[in-house]
Amino acid sequence: MPRMAIHVDFDVGKKQDTYTIPIVARQTRKHLERVGGVVQGCIAQSYKRYVLETILRQKPLKPSKDGRHVPLRVENDDDLIDERRGHAYIPNTIRTSRYTLIDFLPKQLIFQFTRLANFYFLCVGIPQAIPGLSTTGSYTTILPLLFFVLLTIVKEGYDDYKRHRLDNLENANAARVLKRKRLDLKTHLSGRRWFMGRHKTVETDIEHLDDETDSEYGWRQVKWQDIKVGDIVKLARDEAVPADIVLLHATGENGLAYIDTMDLDGETNLKTRESLPDFKDCYTIAGLRNCPAEFVVEDPNPDLYRFEGRVTIHGRTFPLTSNEVIYRGSTLRNTACAIGIVINTGEECKIRMNANQHPRAKKPALETIANKIVITLALYVIILTVGCSMGYIIWRRSTERISWYISTATVEFKQIIIGYAIMFNNVIPLALYVTLEITRIGQMLMLNNDVEMYDEATDTPARCNTNTILENLGQVSYIFSDKTGTLTENVMKFRKMSIAGTSWLHEPDIQSEEVTAATGSSLNVDASLSVPRKSREVASVIHEDIELYPLSSPSSVFAPQSERRSSSQWRSSGRPDHPQPEVTTVDLLEYIKLRPTSPFARQAKDYILCMALCHTCLPEVQDGKVDFQASSPDELALVRAAHELGYLVAHRSSQAVTLRIDIGDGNPKTEIYQILDVIEFSSKRKRMSIIVRYPDGRICIICKGADSMILPRLKLAHMAKQKASEVRRSVEMERELLRRSEQLDVRNSFGGRPSLTLRRDIAGNRNSITIAQPTAPVKTPAVVRSRSVEGSRIRRSEDRSRPPLGIRTTSLDVTRTLSRLSPSTPRPLPEKFSFLDDPSIYDESTTFSRCFKHLDDFATEGLRTLLFARRFIPESEYDAWKKTYNDATTSLINRQDMIEAAGELIEQSFDLVGATAIEDKLQVGVPETIDKLRRANIKIWMLTGDKRETAINIAHSARICRPGSDIFILDSVKGSLEAQVNDISEDIATGCTHSVVVIDGQTLTVIEQSPLLTDLFYTLIPLIDSVICCRASPAQKSAIVKGIRQRVPSALTLAIGDGANDLAMISASHVGVGISGKEGLQAARVADYAIAQFRFLQRLLLVHGRWNYVRTAKFILTTFWKEMYFYMPTAMYQRYNGYTGTSLYENWSLTVFNTLFTSLCVICLGIWEQDLSAETLLAVPELYVHGQRNRELNMPRFVRWMAAAATEGVLVWLGVWAAYSVFGLARDDALFALGDLVFTVGVVWINWKIFIMETHHKTAIVMGAFGITMLGWWAWQGFLDGVYATQPSPYPARGAFSYTFGKDPLWWLTLIVVVLVLISIELVYKTVKRNLVIAGVWKWPPWEPRGVDDSLEEWGLEVWQELEQDPVIRERLRRAGMEEGEVDDEEPDNVDPEDVVKVL
Repeated sequence: MPRMAIHVDFDVGKKQDTYTIPIVARQTRKHLERVGGVVQGCIAQSYKRYVLETILRQKPLKPSKDGRHVPLRVENDDDLIDERRGHAYIPNTIRTSRYTLIDFLPKQLIFQFTRLANFYFLCVGIPQAIPGLSTTGSYTTILPLLFFVLLTIVKEGYDDYKRHRLDNLENANAARVLKRKRLDLKTHLSGRRWFMGRHKTVETDIEHLDDETDSEYGWRQVKWQDIKVGDIVKLARDEAVPADIVLLHATGENGLAYIDTMDLDGETNLKTRESLPDFKDCYTIAGLRNCPAEFVVEDPNPDLYRFEGRVTIHGRTFPLTSNEVIYRGSTLRNTACAIGIVINTGEECKIRMNANQHPRAKKPALETIANKIVITLALYVIILTVGCSMGYIIWRRSTERISWYISTATVEFKQIIIGYAIMFNNVIPLALYVTLEITRIGQMLMLNNDVEMYDEATDTPARCNTNTILENLGQVSYIFSDKTGTLTENVMKFRKMSIAGTSWLHEPDIQSEEVTAATGSSLNVDASLSVPRKSREVASVIHEDIELYPLSSPSSVFAPQSERRSSSQWRSSGRPDHPQPEVTTVDLLEYIKLRPTSPFARQAKDYILCMALCHTCLPEVQDGKVDFQASSPDELALVRAAHELGYLVAHRSSQAVTLRIDIGDGNPKTEIYQILDVIEFSSKRKRMSIIVRYPDGRICIICKGADSMILPRLKLAHMAKQKASEVRRSVEMERELLRRSEQLDVRNSFGGRPSLTLRRDIAGNRNSITIAQPTAPVKTPAVVRSRSVEGSRIRRSEDRSRPPLGIRTTSLDVTRTLSRLSPSTPRPLPEKFSFLDDPSIYDESTTFSRCFKHLDDFATEGLRTLLFARRFIPESEYDAWKKTYNDATTSLINRQDMIEAAGELIEQSFDLVGATAIEDKLQVGVPETIDKLRRANIKIWMLTGDKRETAINIAHSARICRPGSDIFILDSVKGSLEAQVNDISEDIATGCTHSVVVIDGQTLTVIEQSPLLTDLFYTLIPLIDSVICCRASPAQKSAIVKGIRQRVPSALTLAIGDGANDLAMISASHVGVGISGKEGLQAARVADYAIAQFRFLQRLLLVHGRWNYVRTAKFILTTFWKEMYFYMPTAMYQRYNGYTGTSLYENWSLTVFNTLFTSLCVICLGIWEQDLSAETLLAVPELYVHGQRNRELNMPRFVRWMAAAATEGVLVWLGVWAAYSVFGLARDDALFALGDLVFTVGVVWINWKIFIMETHHKTAIVMGAFGITMLGWWAWQGFLDGVYATQPSPYPARGAFSYTFGKDPLWWLTLIVVVLVLISIELVYKTVKRNLVIAGVWKWPPWEPRGVDDSLEEWGLEVWQELEQDPVIRERLRRAGMEEGEVDDEEPDNVDPEDVVKVL
């Protein structure tokens, strides 16, 4: 025992010593970061004070004394003055481009020469241009450098010019402004005569778009850029708002204007705005002229959710809030006309103040390692220069002084050292950056022409707007995605309902699309959304909930489906393996027709009636079809579903709703329901109620809302809460079991579930594969039993099979008592409705349990859930409540609070009607794309302006949240944020397979205001797998991206969105991707890359990102390698020329070396190289970590390549020297013959190594370029032989190749032998390494511990290249990488272990 204690103490001490070092290192790093931050802050303050404010006179504006004053004066034609500036308010032009004509050249010059390589060449080029210092020409560096920099500047200018053109298109949009009819052109001509073309005229001719007439004023069409503060604008339906305006008049019901702010804050619901009652006469020009009002509003600021101001009308002052203001970026909806006065223009609009204005040009991440390489090589050049210069000093003492013929030709030391510096400066090749730009153009064209990222529906290909950061696509670690229009289509579909504890699927859209496809008609965009979804989840992990009730017939889970059922049944995108109801609303209508008076049929009809009544939608007829105007897409989905179920809202006014009811029983009828009151939905209430009078005179209140709001207001609230708690505990138990099972799964190196697991048995010299393939489509039956119930064993039964209810588990062996109660039924009830005979569906307790279980299942499937409840109210109770409600609606103090309190009085004692589930339709392939990106070690954040519940539901359906995810909600309202963050950190530390943090904009604001909370939050972030940020403004989205860039500097960020509210985060990220979606092209034109669908992101990153990263890294590596190798013999030769700086190579050949003879090899490698096929990269996303971990280009790899280059250069020199000096007698032993031999060996070896040995994807273009280069070198030999001047020179090239060394067998034999030796050495090394990698015993670096079972991403590239050679595995990888719906249902793909063994 004492000895054991000693060992334990020793181990503990050892561990403490081990842990002390990282702690000290971490503390030192934090201290250095803090010091660096202080220094950076001081520099920023100095720049702001002395450069911006003093030199450029860009001082920050002081706040106005009393806000900005905007009078409503139609007759005032003068520009209003901004008291903060002392001149007119800024114009209404916007600019998303980065430069102007004035600052373009200075900014670009600063940007170009802050790049380390350009600065290095500038420092070399300036002394080289001094006469007498250079041995390689005076302008061979500075002129190419200036040409390259000019070329880059021109390209940047052209890219920014395209952004200017798109800005001009938006600024030229037309709007109607109230102006004088008589136009005085003189007042609108520019005062700058040299720029007369900018404004020809401000307004066009008068357009009489209505019957309104006025003798002096009329509505004129003007460009957006010509709108000024104080102008009165008139908007029509579906027109965009050109500037921030205060609403004066709207033609909507009760004077409301409905606006769509999706492009502003990402919210999908329409919002209402209303003008003050005192502006009731402002619907005519005369009314506007006779309304003297003055607005006093806050100074421009980026806060989208708060507005302060006041207006004085006829001597009375009223407050202005955001309820009366419409911001630029909004669109007028469901309102024929609206009139407003402009208060903010241009860059002072809310949407522009939330944008990341004038962002900096982005740099590639590889430039960091490239700069380190440049610094390393610069040190190498300095050492080489100093070494050769010191060699000259030694040689001068030992040889030059005693040699009478050169004793007077001493060269000054400064000239020697400068000459060597100029000679060896090409070790850092200027050609690198010229050819790199060429390769990037080629990579851009390859990306733009990829047909796999072409969207046929919108005729939109992928487009690269910024080709300087193509390799960044292969190194992304964080993705920040918008929700609306990016992940979703903003198309709501009613999908499921729960009535009396039974669940029904609503899929008429899918069935109609199937019929359309069957008739051979072409599929449209919506039809493509109905492609059969097939699970790609790992087969051993079951994402099912534990069943709460027993099944009497377990075999029924695999019962044969009816003919109506097909593989195209709707499946949840978030849980594709989740069981779905076997009955649809078509069956429901059939049952209602067969048993119209049964209790369940009455409940079902009441459910549909509540859907048709409880809303604010207005029907309208377009092209003979009835559609609806709705303030919310959810309401629209419910009303359309009611229409599809036979309850059509034919007319609705503020007093009544007319329903046309036709459920297919041959008895259509029309009913009118009187609307008594509507208690509106609000974010605080989370519910909406309507009080109606039925045709029979009864008064009923119908309420719909979130389950948390409806449950406490039920008649049996206590029982409902109890059942909900039981269901919640059961669900939590199941999720805990699921999390535990996932923790036992095989994990890759970054904690994710691998696409497949390769396991080597080194002792048996075999390779085997354990199949666990999320990427491979798995055929999923219609209903899958929970693993926790049956395990892996399926019991079969000979009993009659019946369609199961899946999550609705009722007893299947009951008497059919209820069916006998309807003797008037014309024919027997079909077997599929037998479950409705179960009397338990009329038991309140059972109904609650099943309904709440349905709600949980709906939510985990990513569906948006609502509960419907109702109650019939006695007349006397309603009359008493009505008085209270009227007092609340007419109150001038706390009106909204009093209305909500009055609503609480009557929204009580409800009867539960049922639950609804609405699908916010995702874009095609979104869940599969997110699943692949997650397995590629990319963390996905969703930043949206929508509410929390909606964001969480979409996260489930998009698989950002998995069924086993731990979801943590950070909410400033719930208490101390510091404690919440610490609790989350502790929970994650205890073990968590997948963690998701949900945070809202308000909480984020609180965190940003506290340095302590900010540090805690961003310390937590690297531990989190996904983050959902809801209610976030565009500025907050940008701040989050910037925060990750600052706090996790090693991570590359990508932001993707489709609207103007996403521009800020797109500009702030390392890589910006825009989707050319329904919100317009604002994001697509500003982003670095534009795609048509989110699903194309997986190919953009996993395929093109990997390829471009590998191409660029190999390009940089091979370019430095060839320069190091090529100049090493020159350095070795200096010993034999007295260190005088004489070049081994002839000048003409040296000049065109990089241009003619070694450019195609690196260019072809940089454009067409594919180390792995696209099919493999899509099938195994884990391979993406190759770029994240900088495996292709890092300092150890660079050092190995440079060491190899130096060794090869020394071997070539020694081989040539030995052949000429030791083993043979050359016919021509002049410098040119020797140097030409070394040069020829270099050209042949460089091209052979890069073209043949380093290029994996050898196309006809690549091999053709190899042949052209080889033929070109020998053609150059002939050119020198015939053209070179016949004059005394160290390089007598004239006739040398034809008559002297060209006929010397020793010259040719040396060439062949040296090249063969180099090729043999390289082949032996690569063969040994490849075999060791495939055998699993290659370890580099050797001191790193490796397990027997390495993850996929840890396997060598050679393994995958070997697997790709096998046609069977290649085909299976191709099928595994295909998108869902493209693989035949009958043939699920698995990679056979025996096939892999045979290949390896």
